[in-house]
Amino acid sequence: MKAIQASAAAEMKLVGGRLCLDFINTVDGRKNDSPRRGSHSVQVLGDKLVAYSDLVEWSRHSGIVTATEAERLIQAGNRNAREAKRVFDRAIALREALYRIFRATMTSSRPQRIDLETVNEELLSARNSERLTHEADGFTWEWIGSETALDRMLWSIAQSAAELLTTGDLSRLRACCGEECGWVFEDTSKNRSRQWCDMQDCGNLAKVRRYRTRLQSGNKTKR
Repeated sequence: MKAIQASAAAEMKLVGGRLCLDFINTVDGRKNDSPRRGSHSVQVLGDKLVAYSDLVEWSRHSGIVTATEAERLIQAGNRNAREAKRVFDRAIALREALYRIFRATMTSSRPQRIDLETVNEELLSARNSERLTHEADGFTWEWIGSETALDRMLWSIAQSAAELLTTGDLSRLRACCGEECGWVFEDTSKNRSRQWCDMQDCGNLAKVRRYRTRLQSGNKTKR
């Protein structure tokens, strides 16, 4: 029997520091697709989310849903494939809107109105799906009908983004300097010097490239 290949989204590194940033990073990389300075036209280089099941697996991986809840969502998605596809399309639209908003913030640019509208639509859905409850240790928010809502993961992502945009230190937002990476993260280092999504990945690759460049330069000098 052929083994079922695990979803790449369920095994990816979570290095953004915020749920919404980890969601933005569900791509293999991004590359600026325009020579114009300040342009936000970016090409996605490989996607870790190719179906609704990947979105659910990433949600389990990132802690939005439990393993049991993820199994129920995948089963519900299989029963209602059309609705699952609509949710998946909304997720990708939200991800790219968030990327452009945060990228604009990092470059001191004004975000596009259509991107803010996309996020606000998901925020409205999230706020319509929560209620205030009282427990033994105080008041808390809880989701309404989350057991059967195929889009429940989008609620948490939208709220995470809104929290970061309104109360976070946006000056700490960074995009990985790795070649064809562009993953976004919150730089929490004391001296604000973090350059890479992960030093073991993009950081090491950059070191290797610099070393090879020095070798090539040295060989040319000797000639």
